[in-house]
Amino acid sequence: MYPMITVYHWLDKLFTVLVFTCLIGWGMYRLVRRSEDPRLLIFKWILTVLVGGWLCWQAEVFQNTSLNFYHVAVSLIGGLGMAAIWRRSIGELISRPFTSLYDGGNAEIEPQPYYSVAEAKRKRGHYPEAIAEARKQLARFPTDLIGQMMIAEIQAQDLNDLPGAELTIHRFCSQPGHAPRNIAHALSTLADWHLKYSLDRDAARQDLQQIVERFPDTDLSLAAEQRIAHLASMEQMLSPHDRQIYAVPEGIQSLGLRDRRPLAQQAEADREGIAADYVKQLEQFPLDFEVREKLALIYADHYQRLDLATEQLEQMIAATGQPAKKITHWLNLLADLQVRHGADYATAEHTLERILDRFPNTPAAAVARTRLSHLKLEFKGQEKTAGVKMGTYEQNIGLKSRRNRRD
Repeated sequence: MYPMITVYHWLDKLFTVLVFTCLIGWGMYRLVRRSEDPRLLIFKWILTVLVGGWLCWQAEVFQNTSLNFYHVAVSLIGGLGMAAIWRRSIGELISRPFTSLYDGGNAEIEPQPYYSVAEAKRKRGHYPEAIAEARKQLARFPTDLIGQMMIAEIQAQDLNDLPGAELTIHRFCSQPGHAPRNIAHALSTLADWHLKYSLDRDAARQDLQQIVERFPDTDLSLAAEQRIAHLASMEQMLSPHDRQIYAVPEGIQSLGLRDRRPLAQQAEADREGIAADYVKQLEQFPLDFEVREKLALIYADHYQRLDLATEQLEQMIAATGQPAKKITHWLNLLADLQVRHGADYATAEHTLERILDRFPNTPAAAVARTRLSHLKLEFKGQEKTAGVKMGTYEQNIGLKSRRNRRD
């Protein structure tokens, strides 16, 4: 039984020694990695072991003797040796809390690519060398957005290699882990290059359509749809390159046969034609909200059809992926039209309350709350405006002058 107890006792001691050894080894490994000069640190440890071992040997030799001057001399020599070895480290340990306020201390800097060399070579006109420098950084950070976009930009703008830039962008988009906004930015930039350098409207549309297909029902896809709806035609893209012609207008011919309709009627005819163009645009691009908003204003102000204007605005409000700023703008616009075109107070109040329900505790809600408190004044002001018949004096001005003459 005693031998078993002895074995357990030695195993317990061995386990304790191993644990402490591992902890000390791990600590030393961390210190070596964080040290500015690992070789010097290891050399200091070796000297520390030698000096410490000598002190322990001296203490073992003279442990049974009384204290005398030799013991004091040994202690002083050992202390001076340790101070000489670790004086700089001790000074840094004391001053580190103060110096770290200015230099950041020993916080590890996150590794990141640097493209200053590539930028300098590009400014000098050394475009292939700039691409090579950027690719050196991408070898360490293969998914970096800035480096890949820099290479594509040099290819498209400096080397006139748009197919190469397109390949670079597509490689970036095929890499996993990129944020949707970064991919959308890359494809949108590629669309800009197709329009600017090759005047290829179809290629630009395909680039933007990739954003719609990759990120459906998001603000990114809606923005891409808006750009697709407003892509410039071939004539518009060629117009800046054409020589500008200044035409001298001719005088009015057939003056007696020209259109004698009042200007108001001509403006109404123009609005009808604009509304028809807007409807055609929305049939082709139903997510063109800029045109849909203009059409809603024509429905309300020109045709006096608040129901049709409300339908257009409600379609935009109900669209998915719209930012809060846009939705609050459309709800406020709907309330404006309801006040101007005969809706009752409860209807306009409900429209403004929708802002409070959807976006509480926001600046838009505070503005809506303030407007609700003054909504009755808006209706009263509208009633006063409607009570004044504009143009009455101008229409009767001839009769008035004749009466004055007779009197």
